[in-house]
Amino acid sequence: MASPAEARALFREFLRLSRHFGTSYNIKEYVRRRAREGFREAAAVTDTAELAKLWEAAQQQLAVVRRQSVVYDLYSRRHKHAMELLPKERA
Repeated sequence: MASPAEARALFREFLRLSRHFGTSYNIKEYVRRRAREGFREAAAVTDTAELAKLWEAAQQQLAVVRRQSVVYDLYSRRHKHAMELLPKERA
């Protein structure tokens, strides 16, 4: 079973990999949203066997995101999404 520090590191790795989908706003946000949702759902689980299954599933999903980011880099178009072209809000 993973410690809370390892779980945070895994979550940060999902967020870091989402940035590899550079020009695709939709894919970046999908990876971020699924990571947040998955970790929120797992936070309520207390059974160690279930946590072990969730940890293994998260590791597999991370491997999928890694592979997809490589494929995306190879074959993606090099233009920005309309949401990224909007001016940034000033605070």
